[in-house]
Amino acid sequence: MVTIGILIANLVNYFTATVHPNGWRFALGGAAIPAVILLLGSLIICETPTSLIERNKNEEGRETLRKIRGVEDINDEYESIVHACEIASQVKDPYRKLLKPASRPPLIIGMLLQLFQQFSGINAIMFYAPVLFQTVGFGSNAALLSAVITGSINVLSTFVGIYLVDRTGRRFLLLQSSVHMLISQLIIGIILAKDLGITGTLGKAQAMVVVVFVCAYVMGFAWSWGPLGWLIPSETFPLETRSAGFAVAVSCNMLFTFVIAQAFLSMLCGMRSGIFFFFSAWIIVMGLFALFFIPETKGVAIDDVRERVWKPHWFWKRYMLAEDDHQDVEKRTE
Repeated sequence: MVTIGILIANLVNYFTATVHPNGWRFALGGAAIPAVILLLGSLIICETPTSLIERNKNEEGRETLRKIRGVEDINDEYESIVHACEIASQVKDPYRKLLKPASRPPLIIGMLLQLFQQFSGINAIMFYAPVLFQTVGFGSNAALLSAVITGSINVLSTFVGIYLVDRTGRRFLLLQSSVHMLISQLIIGIILAKDLGITGTLGKAQAMVVVVFVCAYVMGFAWSWGPLGWLIPSETFPLETRSAGFAVAVSCNMLFTFVIAQAFLSMLCGMRSGIFFFFSAWIIVMGLFALFFIPETKGVAIDDVRERVWKPHWFWKRYMLAEDDHQDVEKRTE
């Protein structure tokens, strides 16, 4: 849905710019429409079954779940939610539990995935695609249209990722796309360094090549690091720390998004084509991290992650062993 929202925003920017000289004002004002829809929707939306059960409103939770699913037989799912709520309620301080050895692997991976998402350059390119395309020689309307094209590719590639993720596995997509994105960024950087550095402008052919490889880069990100940056934490955080872990991950995402969004234009002006080599260096780091530190979680149930994912891993197993030793010491002292 995020990628669809980005595409809609790009379409609004393009069409308002083509119909009125001050179209940017309409584009900004248009953001009020979904905001009003969200406001009205928040007044009528029902509470989640999990929220109701956590507050001991079990029957209301059961009825809400039945209403959401549209079927009468929801007993299995209801019991699963109740069980998850019971486990979560036993943890009095989930943020402190995040610092325990057994919680560190998913926490570290969850935080670094958010950092890598932003330092791959994706949001900088998506935010400033029109400015970037103008810089390489497109007119203002053509630049906005190019942003629509990249937004469309972003949406379609996300669906490709949804189709592939359970067929190829998480690690394959991360590693393949790291190579894919690295090649795209390097080619863009080399073209811009070679041509912009000499004349300050790009020919039409070179500009089109840049657009093609920007689209290729967006494609690689959208079917891998984009969705998997959220999927992998959801598969690795245990139930008792999932809410706290996701809160930390989302906070990191917002922080790194802010940093890159604020810095990108200054970096583009100062580094010019070098900005793409900067992002390329980060993509190399991302790929190496995925190769050595991100385990495969395809087909692994949440309850089995500790035994099947962390304990066999050459690096993360030390945290599981440390947690086991700590629990043994606690049992001896009781």
